[in-house]
Amino acid sequence: MARVPTYSSLGAGPLVVLLHGAGGGFRSFAPQVETLASLGFRAVAWNMPGYGLSPPIEPYGFKGLAESCIALIEALAPEGGAEPVALVGHGLGGMVAQEVALRRPDLVRQLVLVATAAAVAPGDAYSRHAAQGLGWLDEGRDMTAIAEALLPQLVSPRALPAGVQLARHVLTQVHAATWRRALQALSGFDRRAALGHIHVPTLLVAGAQDTVAPPAVLQGMAAAVSGARCVSLADAGHLPHLERPDEFDELLLEFLRHARAWLH
Repeated sequence: MARVPTYSSLGAGPLVVLLHGAGGGFRSFAPQVETLASLGFRAVAWNMPGYGLSPPIEPYGFKGLAESCIALIEALAPEGGAEPVALVGHGLGGMVAQEVALRRPDLVRQLVLVATAAAVAPGDAYSRHAAQGLGWLDEGRDMTAIAEALLPQLVSPRALPAGVQLARHVLTQVHAATWRRALQALSGFDRRAALGHIHVPTLLVAGAQDTVAPPAVLQGMAAAVSGARCVSLADAGHLPHLERPDEFDELLLEFLRHARAWLH
């Protein structure tokens, strides 16, 4: 059985599990954790395996990451068995969320996919993003230098400065070896053919200025998932939940509260 990763938890109510991206950590969703907890939800933000104090997995891939997430959901369950959760995933975390929804649909009541993709193919924007990061690591750059070079590429010029500062801090705390494994894992992901098997209310959120996961990618995913809806946030790049947290939270809360009526 997969070991349960470390996580933060705040609030009481319907469970919302937040999965960060390759350059993140549990603090990546700090604004959302506080907002959700203040409005009647229990927000849980994990450290993906290898991040923070979460034990690493071997081999490092989507099967193991999904199993780790499933173990977390089951560990959070009250006595009597796991209950379906709202699963929110950004970037790599959005790919893990897709994997969980497909492997264990009984555990997911709502799905929110943020600035992610259904596949990473050679030569596409996500693949180039990963290759750039791996190249910097091969050059011997540390995570602080990488954060200084990467963040300006990822975010909109009009991003909330505090959100960018948090993203920079979180990225500098990622272990370089873990970031390498995460970027390498991206190249093996392809769930395009399975999107039609996702049958829970699904919201996709894109940053209008995202060059890694452009809005057209998210829109294509929404077209493949029955009843899904895609929304682009203006003045946001690859980190919409940190660049425009107020707008993102409003969208997220409306979906969590009224998903089925809101999507149809």
